[in-house]
Amino acid sequence: MARIDLVDLAHSYSGETADPESFALKPISMTWRQAGAYALLGPSGCGKTTLLNLISGIVTPSRGKILFDGVDFTPLSTQKRNIAQVFQFPVIYDTMTVGQNLAFPLKNRSVPKADIDARVAEIARLLDLTPHLSRKATRLTADAKQKISLGRGLVRSDVAAVLFDEPLTVIDPELKWQLRSKLKALHRDLDLTMIYVTHDQTEALTFADTVVVMHDGRVVQSGTPAELFDKPAHTFVGYFIGSPGMNIVPAEVRGREARVDGHVIRCAGTITACRPAPGSRLACVPNSSTSRRRRRACCRPPSSGSMTSAAFVSRAFELATPNSRRGCRRDFRSRTRSQAWSSIRRTFTSTPTAA
Repeated sequence: MARIDLVDLAHSYSGETADPESFALKPISMTWRQAGAYALLGPSGCGKTTLLNLISGIVTPSRGKILFDGVDFTPLSTQKRNIAQVFQFPVIYDTMTVGQNLAFPLKNRSVPKADIDARVAEIARLLDLTPHLSRKATRLTADAKQKISLGRGLVRSDVAAVLFDEPLTVIDPELKWQLRSKLKALHRDLDLTMIYVTHDQTEALTFADTVVVMHDGRVVQSGTPAELFDKPAHTFVGYFIGSPGMNIVPAEVRGREARVDGHVIRCAGTITACRPAPGSRLACVPNSSTSRRRRRACCRPPSSGSMTSAAFVSRAFELATPNSRRGCRRDFRSRTRSQAWSSIRRTFTSTPTAA
């Protein structure tokens, strides 16, 4: 196990001299604590797998450093980084038995046979593979083969970290929740640093203690699942996390007022702004009720003038009581613009029912 520090890490597949905005991974600096459970979450093409391959050593970064427990591992090969990685599709030896597949990484490191047998038995028990240890891997289903891949990544107790690159892609939907729960239990039992790449927010939010949201090659926010849902630091996070995502409406914000298309919405609390992410600002309106849901406004960079150019946002139909949710839905579908904004105004100034 190791603490992993990324220092101004960036990468371009076109070379270091490429336009900085074309980099697959824009400069980031962050720390992955020892024995933490992390998820890299974002849409396809946002840089998740690139970042994972940089950590594992498959790809050499164009800029920056990667430190393992304070030691610079940037120029070292994957083998010397002591990393285990599990890919989207099963990587196993079909001609070997399940037990031989699980034992293979330990045999390559000349681990004593007694220790190999004990470790294989432990991992097989945790992954429910014990009944299949003597079976040839070629006869197993795709999800069973992926379990073997997971086991091969977890069987070594001395790894600095275990990296998962969308490991549940080939798993049937009804079995995914079982394996997600199993991975979470394995993290608790084995006390390993785990980094899990996915575009599925359900996988990320149920597996990880800390979720790192990526967009267009940048880390836009890092935090616990609750922090990402309740306090998004970027409009993309507000839209991407939760179902349905936030509504985003252009607005001008000052104090307790938000001006939307000429209409003034007076909020229950003062909208305070901060700048937690490049290119975006966040303003949270404190909720006066006991509900855990909050009213928010995610702001764009300020424009000229005394008011802030903003995007006034809310999670669709979660801020109000069930009756007012239905009213808002009808407003947006059938009522006039002025009537709709009256309903929105009531939603943001009335006290929601406690969740």
